[in-house]
Amino acid sequence: MSDMKFYLMMTLIFALLFLILKHPLTCGLMLLMQTISVTLITGLLNLNYWFSYILFLIMIGGMLILFIYMTSIASNEKFKPSMKIIMISIIYFLMNLSLMFTDSSYWNYKFMLAEMKINSMNNIMMKFMHFPHNFMLMLMIIYLLLTLIAVVNITKINQGPVKQNI
Repeated sequence: MSDMKFYLMMTLIFALLFLILKHPLTCGLMLLMQTISVTLITGLLNLNYWFSYILFLIMIGGMLILFIYMTSIASNEKFKPSMKIIMISIIYFLMNLSLMFTDSSYWNYKFMLAEMKINSMNNIMMKFMHFPHNFMLMLMIIYLLLTLIAVVNITKINQGPVKQNI
């Protein structure tokens, strides 16, 4: 259960640090870290990570678009981390560690209930892999493979980079 507390505290820390940051690339990094912690929290709450995985992939796609946009606009801008942000992040992390060691019976009870539900969730996921339902899984895998091949052929990588020199 300490994992859940840790992820919640890290999400809070990333949200507070995001308000302080000024450079777009550090804001993007902080948004990525917060996305990872939120996906881990939703995965722990849902007892499977499918929804979390989809959420993570969507956020990474958006982050890649923002990263390409920012590097094309300000490609030679220097990045220096400020001492103020480093000190604030260390203080937040130490507060996180101190709060993590406090024990709450409510969180332990909720975690125990969640562990009891894991066995039933594993049985549901195993049904997806066996005979009548594995046909749909194979169709999805083949569809994704063909889509990947089509996208690679459409982009024509050998014609040059996306960013052209003028």
